[in-house]
Amino acid sequence: MTAIDEIRSFNRFYTREIGLLDEHLPASDLSLAEARVLYELAQQAGQTAAEIGRRLTMDKAHLSRILSRFRTRGYVSSRPDTAHRKRLILSLTDAGRETFTQLDAGTRTQIEAMLTPLGQDKQHRLFSAMREIRTVLSGAETVHPHPPSPLEGEGHEKIKPSPSMGEGGVGVNAGVKLRSLKVGDLGWITHRQAVLYNQEYGWDWRYEGLVSGIMARFAAEFDPACEDAWVVEHDGRIAGSIFLMKGDDPATAKLRLLYVEPSARGLGIGSTLVAACIARARALGYTRLSLWTNDLLVSARKIYQAAGFTLVAEERHHSFGHDLVGQTWELALN
Repeated sequence: MTAIDEIRSFNRFYTREIGLLDEHLPASDLSLAEARVLYELAQQAGQTAAEIGRRLTMDKAHLSRILSRFRTRGYVSSRPDTAHRKRLILSLTDAGRETFTQLDAGTRTQIEAMLTPLGQDKQHRLFSAMREIRTVLSGAETVHPHPPSPLEGEGHEKIKPSPSMGEGGVGVNAGVKLRSLKVGDLGWITHRQAVLYNQEYGWDWRYEGLVSGIMARFAAEFDPACEDAWVVEHDGRIAGSIFLMKGDDPATAKLRLLYVEPSARGLGIGSTLVAACIARARALGYTRLSLWTNDLLVSARKIYQAAGFTLVAEERHHSFGHDLVGQTWELALN
């Protein structure tokens, strides 16, 4: 099946599943286009037809016919704009607001009936897939000057750091929580980091070997007196992680294997994981925190710089099938 066939097949399935092939939407006599116009009018008073048309990218003639029907049904009223007499300001009437309330309630009931049999896990999978589709099709990933990195985390929302691996997760902003490791996490994190770096930078299977070795040593030699790790969940699914590991120098810890899932970028997760790692390193008595990365991971470098890390060394190397520039960054903790 080609990409076009795949998309068309999904569209046919989705429109059938949520009832878009029906003449009217649930609990109303409105078509889908009419419902979208009514929704825009209900969300913000005092709009013009041109503003609604631009927001919906709707044909002017089609929108004009819908608004004409709304006026006939008594759903919408208009008044001249005091600043521009030729412009008409549209507002919903009481009848229009009542119609929207009934439409909204009917739609919610329909969606609840579709979601309830799925269970929590399948719902989380569905929501994550929907966010990923929006991200890709809206072009949100193109705002970055370089390909987005699995080490990325923009924004400034803060998650309360978990003080140790032994404690449970802490519920935070909009379905995000920071928690300690669970069985299966090490394998999952190794898999996701290898896949993401391959997709975004073309790194080959040897990077997976590097991560596997680091994880194996962490598991075999874990010392709770000087090491820790955190996993972030977003809407019930793993969205990122970070590891605090002992270094060769007893006074210096290592920050390792930070990553954030593409679907969870923009929530401040990367910055928060780094902050949790720094706070824990201080609490364990380390005087310095060190990390190794590569210069093309621009978003990660911004997080480290914002946290106070300074670049102390650079070295060219050929790894994972590419010529790279490795970087060592350090942070004084005292």
